[in-house]
Amino acid sequence: MEIQPVLINGQWISSTGSKTFQAVNPATAEALEACFPVSPWEEIESAIQAASAASKEMRGWPGERFASFLEAYADEIEKRTDDLVQTANLETGYPASPRLRDGELPRTTDQLRQAATHAREGSWAQPTIDTATGISAMFGAIGPVTVFGPNNFPFAFNSIAGGDFAAAVAAGNPVIAKGHSSHPGTTQIFAEAADAAAKTTQMPTGFIQLIYRTSHEDGCRLVSHPLMGAIGYTGGRSAGLTIKEAADKAGKPVYLELSSINPVFILPEALTERSAEIAEDFKGSCLMGTGQFCTNPGLVVLKSGTATDTFIQQVVQKFEEAPAGLLLSEGVQKGFQSGIKAIQSAGATLLTGGNASEGPGFSCANTLLKVTGSQFLENPEALQEEAFGNGSLFVVADTDEELAQIAESLEGNLTGCIYSHTGGNDDSLYDQIAPGLRQKAGRLLNDKMPTGVAVSPAMNHGGPYPSTGHPVFTSVGIPAAIHRFSMLQCYDNIRPHRLPDALKPQNPNPNLWRYIDGMYTTEDYNS
Repeated sequence: MEIQPVLINGQWISSTGSKTFQAVNPATAEALEACFPVSPWEEIESAIQAASAASKEMRGWPGERFASFLEAYADEIEKRTDDLVQTANLETGYPASPRLRDGELPRTTDQLRQAATHAREGSWAQPTIDTATGISAMFGAIGPVTVFGPNNFPFAFNSIAGGDFAAAVAAGNPVIAKGHSSHPGTTQIFAEAADAAAKTTQMPTGFIQLIYRTSHEDGCRLVSHPLMGAIGYTGGRSAGLTIKEAADKAGKPVYLELSSINPVFILPEALTERSAEIAEDFKGSCLMGTGQFCTNPGLVVLKSGTATDTFIQQVVQKFEEAPAGLLLSEGVQKGFQSGIKAIQSAGATLLTGGNASEGPGFSCANTLLKVTGSQFLENPEALQEEAFGNGSLFVVADTDEELAQIAESLEGNLTGCIYSHTGGNDDSLYDQIAPGLRQKAGRLLNDKMPTGVAVSPAMNHGGPYPSTGHPVFTSVGIPAAIHRFSMLQCYDNIRPHRLPDALKPQNPNPNLWRYIDGMYTTEDYNS
């Protein structure tokens, strides 16, 4: 069986590894034909050395060079739309349309082009100049970046095409992409497009590289390598913490997106006003993509009463009537069932679902559980177990004070949402809950489910641990996301002609905002 090549130092070469793997079609549970290598350490070391050489060559390059690549890459991706959609459909089970072709792929090319805009304009680097002391500073490239992509977004978070990739390149870094085993064929097509764009825009040979899989030991060696600049990881908590431990020991910055249950508080007056509407919103959000979103609403907090009982009955009926979608892999299916059992063991009552669905593919019945507010507060850690899939836990509190206590007891999340009365009838209760929830979520929402993550400069797709490894940073939202893959570079008493262009007296770009002597300006300054 032919083994697919890896992209190392500008060349598609046969891997020297002896181990291989195949992606599995989640709709049939059968292995797909293409065979991919597990790269041995010698191959990984070659990629690191090539990335380091590329990083040295690119030092001081203007943002225009990276912007040109990102735009050319987006164009190359669009040429391969049919192949990407067809392959991702087989590897993930996601619908070709609208999920892949009409939603995720345009988002992917859009964020690449957004990154290009900011790389070219340059204000993301925050040039800061103090003429009185002769000191200036700006953010610059940090060096080779390794990106680990997740299983649930084959396009928009792909290790060689997603947001982390775009941000790392916009900062001026070479990237080593470590593909995900769920969609290696999709990642290979992206890599072919990236390679074509790199050659067209005359980037160094080690600028963009791809390996599909490593051993756990070699993955840790990769992220802790002395030549590595930074690491981006999206995936499960256990593997992410293993990578973080290795990177931390070596002093390497690592940015993790791990797990989040995204609590939704639905206040009593909101249910009185529009219970059926909220039930439909919740069903759509929780079951979208079979619940395989990092912003899936996995915890719903309500106050006891007749309206709450009716709401829960409405949602149970909707879940039982809705078809159970495909899960990405056997591992996801087992993990989902394990999470449900853990929540039950912690005291929750199963309302519906919980079991694997019949059929050849990977699927579980749409699942809902319920627990009282007092039970949750007695065992909050266990009842915040992430069940990654098409399920959620209702927490029913008896008092307003209990609702506020639940908000304070939450772990860190990507999002937190409160549904309230549109006329403000429950503003007082909102004010009791919102401050605690605000501290536990990177993004606070009102009256909308959290699933959608807009590619907006104002977006925060981050939050306190365990949602991410650091609450300051976001993996979505350019230009803020670029800073993860940069370093602050200070210049003290440097002769003006030796400064980077963005710090020189004459502004190199009329759209570049600089902070000069306490004021933001696009004007020149006198040295």
